[in-house]
Amino acid sequence: MFIEQTHETLIAHLDKKDYRVRDIDHKSISIFRIIGQEADNLGRECYVIGGFVRDIFLGLDSKDIDCVTVGSGIELAERLKKRLGKHTHLSTFRNFGTAQLKHTEKDFKTGEIKEMMDVEFVGARKESYRSDSRKPVVEDGTLQDDQNRRDLTINDLAICLNKEHFGELIDPFHGLDDLKEGVCRTPLDPDVTFSDDPLRMLRTIRFACRFDFRILPETFESIARNRDRIKIISGERIIEELNKIQMCEKPSKGWMLLQKCGLLQIIFPELSALAGIESREGRGHKDNFLHTLTVLDNVCRMEREQNRTPNLWLHWAAIFHDLGKAKAKLYDEKLGWTFHNHDFIGQRMVLPIMRRLKLPLGAEMKYVQKLVGLHMRPIHLADEGITDSAIRRVMFEAGNDTDDLMLLCEADITSKIPEKVKRFLDNFKVVRQKMQEIQEKDDYRNWTPPIDGNEIMERYHLQPSKEVGILREAQKNAILDGECENTREAALAFLDAKAKEIGISRDS
Repeated sequence: MFIEQTHETLIAHLDKKDYRVRDIDHKSISIFRIIGQEADNLGRECYVIGGFVRDIFLGLDSKDIDCVTVGSGIELAERLKKRLGKHTHLSTFRNFGTAQLKHTEKDFKTGEIKEMMDVEFVGARKESYRSDSRKPVVEDGTLQDDQNRRDLTINDLAICLNKEHFGELIDPFHGLDDLKEGVCRTPLDPDVTFSDDPLRMLRTIRFACRFDFRILPETFESIARNRDRIKIISGERIIEELNKIQMCEKPSKGWMLLQKCGLLQIIFPELSALAGIESREGRGHKDNFLHTLTVLDNVCRMEREQNRTPNLWLHWAAIFHDLGKAKAKLYDEKLGWTFHNHDFIGQRMVLPIMRRLKLPLGAEMKYVQKLVGLHMRPIHLADEGITDSAIRRVMFEAGNDTDDLMLLCEADITSKIPEKVKRFLDNFKVVRQKMQEIQEKDDYRNWTPPIDGNEIMERYHLQPSKEVGILREAQKNAILDGECENTREAALAFLDAKAKEIGISRDS
């Protein structure tokens, strides 16, 4: 919601309690007033700029504070560090001409140390670029030079912190009007803006997705024209923007824009390959790209409805869950279009794609693999009838991620036939109830068979071998299938019988 701001209300916002610190004379004073005072002492212009100012007008809380000064940002930050004293930490990045100031204070009632603010300082600059690099040639500049180089007009708003003009808004490209109208537009010629720094194309799409803004046609057409420039951007910078899109309230908008402008085909061709409908003999399949985005939005909506903390890796599992369909797709004259084993194919695709996208390859990757590989299992339970054995197996394989798996599966029901949706969701309720009953009897989410491999080798005088694996797997399956009680005594009796069956004696 856009908030109308006057000069007085901007000043009031800058002076709000959250950004007050105790000055050396023990008075509580706005950090912005202190910054302005030190800038005046140096004879420098100084402004708070970018996302912090934008979010004032959008009515959003923001502690991402960027200050630009005409001159050395590091020198101004050093002056502030000296003034604010021992509770202030300064980090300088001289190669980039920036400094970061973090100030903490003790709560006088609780004694707790709290971070009061985090401000980044940079000197105003102008930039020029080579065609093969996004690293600019940087020169000192004016505020106007600094605003010229920014990505979008809505991120170009600045508020003066100097005493004489404290709280005045500097808006040379009418970013305030664009905020009111919900528009993403570049300050200068979009071809120059995006060619200079191609990451700005992804940022434009991310902001359009985050705020549900529209991208002006000429701006979007420029993204499409310059899309190949994204190849000079590092994977780490690209995935940072994709992760932010994934955490938007409705991330499908960002992915749709990436597909429409052609960036997705470069960044994530496996997802782009799901788009479209193929028909034979008058029989077509659903557009699996649109289906995937619907599932992703469903996951985000269900998280909000259930007051769950948004889970980035569950969102990625939603994106990955049907990737295998492009490779698994076959047409059968009797059955029509089939996607057999797309879950297993997709599970194998997770590692190489996450490696290429610079996503983490540890627990996060294994989590995504697990959910992709299992996402058809609860649906099959709903289709084929529910047995305790089948439910135990799903709970055993999903472990602590069983609830996430069930949420993904319910989000995957995207049929436009209300009766079909109701039938599946009703069946999932039964599955959840059965899971709860089994969980109360025996915790199969964190379960391991009573007898491990080391004890099997010791009991039957075996070396590490195929036979050890056979006995371990037989024990696990017997307990999950209800053929053997989940106790140590029952498991040992079962193993003795199984060992005898395959010719292994305890005396051998």
